[in-house]
Amino acid sequence: MGHSDAFFIVIIIHFSSGNPVICVERLDPNRCDTVFRQRLFEIIEVAEDGDRPSQLYDIMMVTTIIVSLLPLTVKEYYDVFYYTDTAAMIIFIFDYVARLITADLKFTKYGKGAFIRYPITPMAIIDLLSILPFLTMVDNSLKLLRICRILESLRIIRVFKMLRYSRNLVIVLQVLKNCKGPLIAVCAMAIGYIVVAALVIFNVEADSFDNFFDAIYWATVSLTTVGYGDIYPVTTVGRIVTMISSLLGIAVVALPASIITAGYMKAIDKDIAGDDDPSDKS
Repeated sequence: MGHSDAFFIVIIIHFSSGNPVICVERLDPNRCDTVFRQRLFEIIEVAEDGDRPSQLYDIMMVTTIIVSLLPLTVKEYYDVFYYTDTAAMIIFIFDYVARLITADLKFTKYGKGAFIRYPITPMAIIDLLSILPFLTMVDNSLKLLRICRILESLRIIRVFKMLRYSRNLVIVLQVLKNCKGPLIAVCAMAIGYIVVAALVIFNVEADSFDNFFDAIYWATVSLTTVGYGDIYPVTTVGRIVTMISSLLGIAVVALPASIITAGYMKAIDKDIAGDDDPSDKS
């Protein structure tokens, strides 16, 4: 048999309605590589209904992330952490490599350029930063890098894909996208309020604030109506400024909530109207 006649017998396990379906296919080497990478991509990305390997992979990753963060919750480094860190390092490196070799399946429009683009995507950078703290296993002088592992906790966001694209979640995300302009304007207003309030209180209460940053901190706390009480005005003018600032802060904080609520209700009404449209019914 010549090299061109070589082939592989591949056993492929699919999941249909939660039940495994075993298929045996005769594939050439190139086709085998494509099938393998495609299946690997399906496992590490969004799980289809009943795709147990992909769901188990998500659970494994979330569990690994949580376990890898445990050393940060104690002051002493116990021997067991060496083994958990080693296991987590292997899993994180595997996850990074798996996503890298299937990058062309995720960024299809870039073709082979996907392998270059993927390492500079936000999540790929987070993946890389989550591996760097394991350098502390080689050199204890690099312990500060352990804090980078906190960034890997962002991977927990992948748990939300178990919701299978909830309609309500899609609506909320769409509302935030549609209301982006007004929300940015409100954020700019809030920043302006904080700066102005800080400037005013810093000048009328010079004895209560050691520096301008303390005034910024006070204005931010007043905006959110938290009021920790660690920094507060003592003069009559300062207290009047504080009362006015608190009232304005309530209005500024309420604006984003009202914008999102109005947008959500509008989207809900539109969604219900779409369901009730007779033209959509067969």
